[in-house]
Amino acid sequence: MGVKLGDLKNFLADADRRNITDLSVQAWVKELRHAMYDATDILDLCQLKAMEKGPSHNMGCFNPLLFCMRNPLHAHDIGRRIKKLNERLDSIKARSASFNFISLGSFEDRGNNMVSPNSGTRETSWGLDESGLVGEKVEEDMRNLVEMLTQEHQSDQKYRKVMVFAIVGVGGIGKTTLAQKIFNNEIIKQEFSKKLWLSVNQDFDQIEILRRAITEAGADHLAAVNTKATLERVLTDALKGHKTLLIMDDVWDNRVWEGVLRTPLVNATLGHGSRVLVTTRHDIVAQGMLAEKPYHRINKLEPEDAWLLLKKQVVGNENNDEQKVDTLRHIGMEIIAKCDGLPLAVKVMGGLLRQRKTWRSDWENVLNDSIWSLFQMPTEINNAVYLSYHDLHPILKPCFLHYALLPKSKRFWANTIVAMWISEGFVHGKSCDLEVLGKEYYNELIARNLIEPDQWYVDQGVCNMHDVVRSFAQYVVRHEALIAHESESGLTDKLNSQNIIRLSLQTKESESNEVAWSSIQEHISLRTLILVGKIKINPSNSLASLLCLRTLHIDGGIFDALSEYLVKLKHLRYLSIRGTDTSTLPENIAEMKFLQHIDLVGCEHLERLPSGIGKLQQLRYLALNGTGIDNVPKGFHGLTNLKILYGFPVHMDVDWCSLEELRPLNQLMDLGICGLEKVFSSSFAIKARLGEKLRLRNLYMSWTIRCGDEDDHQLQLVADEEQGQIEKVFDELRPPPCLEKLSIDGYFGRRLPRWMMSATVVPLGSLRILAMDDLACCRELPNGLCELPCLEFLQIRRAPAIKRVGHEFIFSNHLWVGAAFPRLLKILFIGMVELEE
Repeated sequence: MGVKLGDLKNFLADADRRNITDLSVQAWVKELRHAMYDATDILDLCQLKAMEKGPSHNMGCFNPLLFCMRNPLHAHDIGRRIKKLNERLDSIKARSASFNFISLGSFEDRGNNMVSPNSGTRETSWGLDESGLVGEKVEEDMRNLVEMLTQEHQSDQKYRKVMVFAIVGVGGIGKTTLAQKIFNNEIIKQEFSKKLWLSVNQDFDQIEILRRAITEAGADHLAAVNTKATLERVLTDALKGHKTLLIMDDVWDNRVWEGVLRTPLVNATLGHGSRVLVTTRHDIVAQGMLAEKPYHRINKLEPEDAWLLLKKQVVGNENNDEQKVDTLRHIGMEIIAKCDGLPLAVKVMGGLLRQRKTWRSDWENVLNDSIWSLFQMPTEINNAVYLSYHDLHPILKPCFLHYALLPKSKRFWANTIVAMWISEGFVHGKSCDLEVLGKEYYNELIARNLIEPDQWYVDQGVCNMHDVVRSFAQYVVRHEALIAHESESGLTDKLNSQNIIRLSLQTKESESNEVAWSSIQEHISLRTLILVGKIKINPSNSLASLLCLRTLHIDGGIFDALSEYLVKLKHLRYLSIRGTDTSTLPENIAEMKFLQHIDLVGCEHLERLPSGIGKLQQLRYLALNGTGIDNVPKGFHGLTNLKILYGFPVHMDVDWCSLEELRPLNQLMDLGICGLEKVFSSSFAIKARLGEKLRLRNLYMSWTIRCGDEDDHQLQLVADEEQGQIEKVFDELRPPPCLEKLSIDGYFGRRLPRWMMSATVVPLGSLRILAMDDLACCRELPNGLCELPCLEFLQIRRAPAIKRVGHEFIFSNHLWVGAAFPRLLKILFIGMVELEE
């Protein structure tokens, strides 16, 4: 069976190249993939039986299949399944001869060469990504729209009302880029006291839109009852008296303005000259929003501007200097002509050419690729995107396609996406390096412009996929994946008719008629289930029929009634039930031998972890933020394979502190610790051995925040003895020198730890990002920060005891890097209410 699968997998890369347009190849690929899924199920069951015999059988050289075949209790069933699968593989292999596939080698063997040596990681700012802006036309468009948004009209009455302006153009033409440039314009910043940016989905949710608008307005939407009427009042109060600019990006339905946002915006800002700027593909949307005419239409790129944009993408690589690229201009202009003036297509082609050498032959191969000449292509397929997908290494293709399963309205962090890829078996390499490899895959998709970093998040932590690219990816996976929204017509029929492997479904919180769980549990072949929103669960519902699940991601809504069935999901690798009503996890969770990822963020009703969680030896990721969990069970230290741990709660029990459980966890790459004010002796901090965790890259430490609305009263409650104690504790929480990102939140000591005050104590030579929030009592900032050679981003937010930032902050007596802050890109001081100089 293994040999046959190996032979067929060698053909799969070539088959995937023809899978999109050749119907007979599509059927063959689908059948082979199902056979591969069944084979992994068999191997999983054998490994599970071997693991149940004890840890002595969980060895790299141990063959679980042989173990099962020697056991008469399992041999018959496993043997029957293998025989049946071998017959299917023989049939699949016989049919492959007629396609004349080329053997391109197995995916795993090619894994080490997946990332192009020319890819690199594009440097992006935390504001507008300037890499997509070229030509004087974009500057002219911006100036015209800024003038329209800020000018006083002849009629004072007209000026004072809320006016709507529209940017209209086809997908990929650059509407969002232009709107971002306007949003970041200095004149706009001075003119409007409130600026809101809302990305609107094709299937928008009224409650979610209002929540996001409230957050953008700087208010809190966590009301007791999040009804539409309540949220409208909160938004009105947040905007009251402000001249507001609301940018609504990618609007498909004018009802999101007329039925959701118009009333609170008008009620709050009438008479202040507020403005709305909408980007849309359709005139009818602008008409429905009563936008001022004429609408601003974005034209396709002129050839010269398109060439500048292409070159901007390619020259981003240090190996591709501008002079070399200019020698290929004539070929580049021919490639541009095929992109039809669409900036997105040009950027995608630039991402592809970035991976190639700047040789004439390489660029000519791209120009002459047969994909450009394919006719009668579905509207979902953009030729430039298709060619870029065609050029992807076979290992990257499933990662790219999987990204299109993620609901557009939700933000998924890079770590979460990589964890999904690992759980799906898409990341190939040594177990200890999978997260690093997965991030390289992620960065490669960014370098190719197939996903784009969200400007609001630091360090490319969140990315977006353009609608044109998303439509292409969803078209490719249409035969085994269903990506749907509850509001779609015929959704029930789609759920009932398709034999799907992966399901991504989004429901609307504002609607009472949720999708029934019973319509989901009929799909017994499901391996991936992504569900955002509420579902209807009956007492008879369970997870028992979804035994093939590898990935279960449920965001919000009801799940508590199903949690007891989790242990039946023997194949499950990834479990995320964030924001659900879950109150308990199964005590026998240790039986879920393959579980690698557990995300419990926002499960407020969950107050304890199962006592056996420390036996999950495969667990790599655990997130506890926002739960009711205030302690971890003894034995937690058994999770020695953990790479990412968020929301670890500090707990004291006489002479024991939960920090001791961190001591053996030396594989950690990301660590978040909360409740550090509970540690009453620095000796417990020493036992965490943070400095010995030589793979640690990101560290977040938090205390109970003492900066509130009544700072002065709260600060009086902090005793000198308590401050002295937390200072000593923090002194012993020294991180390793390899740390790249450090976040400190709620610390109320009078001074920062000694290892931050002097670069000689802990040389943080790799630190790139430093964020310090709510330093209630801290009186001075570290002088040595200016010496950090790699520091790119520094944020200090709400430090009411700091009155001055002197020249010593920039000039150090021990400066050894040649210049202060040699790589700093951005520094933010926020809410420093007592700062005098």
